[in-house]
Amino acid sequence: MHRQCYSSAVIKNFLARQTATKELLATNDAVTKNKPYCDVFINHRGIDTKRTLATLLYDHLSRQKLKPFLDNKNMKPGDKLFDHIDNAIRNCKVGIAVFSPNYCKSYFCLHELALFVESKKKVIPIFCDVKPSQLSVTGNGNVPKKDLLRFESALEEAKCTVGLTFDSLEGNWLDVVNSASEIVMESLIEMKSSDFH
Repeated sequence: MHRQCYSSAVIKNFLARQTATKELLATNDAVTKNKPYCDVFINHRGIDTKRTLATLLYDHLSRQKLKPFLDNKNMKPGDKLFDHIDNAIRNCKVGIAVFSPNYCKSYFCLHELALFVESKKKVIPIFCDVKPSQLSVTGNGNVPKKDLLRFESALEEAKCTVGLTFDSLEGNWLDVVNSASEIVMESLIEMKSSDFH
């Protein structure tokens, strides 16, 4: 697994996360009483990572007192799929995109990724069992041309973003979950700090 190194200032900010997280939650509760809200949206391909990385991330972030969004945890029967998911992405602060071997075969995954990019959200890529160079949109005729262009553009941007790499056969699940969670916390703290400046 490859992970970017952070300066001591960023690490100090991370260590102060308990205080910042409590302040962040208090602000979030006051602002978002009546609208769906999440701190981090987990974009993933269910058949590849729902029972592993996506759920582990959701549980770990929840224990950190954050509000993650994962479709099978936050949606209930009767919810309008696109309305609920699109609203969660527009209202989240950070996105995690878990790229996996079947990711690009999913219209929903690519739609969510494009919405992250169009909403100018920070996206943390995790390349799980796939290299960025292996990711490409497959236009099998089922995707409208306008969406195909959106998806290709969003995927290219994600491939050019520094992320985590993980090999599920050799890597430690806890390491990648901890690393991703630390990056999310650091990102939220940095965003909170920049709001005050």
